[in-house]
Amino acid sequence: MTTKLVISALGADRPGIVDELSNIVYTHALSIEDSRMSVLGGEFAILLLVSGEQAAIDSLQAQAPEIEQTLQMRLLLKPTAESGTIGNTVPYSVEVAALDHPGIVRNIASFFSKQNINIVNLQTEKYSAPHTGSPMFALHMTIGISAETNIARLREAFMDFCDELNLDAELKNI
Repeated sequence: MTTKLVISALGADRPGIVDELSNIVYTHALSIEDSRMSVLGGEFAILLLVSGEQAAIDSLQAQAPEIEQTLQMRLLLKPTAESGTIGNTVPYSVEVAALDHPGIVRNIASFFSKQNINIVNLQTEKYSAPHTGSPMFALHMTIGISAETNIARLREAFMDFCDELNLDAELKNI
């Protein structure tokens, strides 16, 4: 029987981290099913979903302190199961762009939370506008919308909400 484990790792950015961690996962006879990795400031952040036999998961968990020292990273390991909500929802993409200011993520997250819509993936970035150099903010999100949701009504409410906040936005089916 296959068991799943989420691994979160955080440490100073340096070349070779992905190679070292993926080798550790491989030598424990585990498979990487899903991953997110990013440099944030001077830190490298990793999220992995790995799977394998329970004994392999147990062995990796038992060696976590040694792995932390080898990688020079903080690890958080958490057993998990398949998500039960993904099959009941339809994935939609949300794109938002605006002049950078505090509260954009909070406002968008609050809107979808009030609609009982799950945020599946969220990525943000700051950049300079091409001609003016103004500080800009972009948000890229995947949400899971219940099949019973009236998409036209949701889209209209979302666009009105974004217009009130002076956010350029798009909500589309993936």
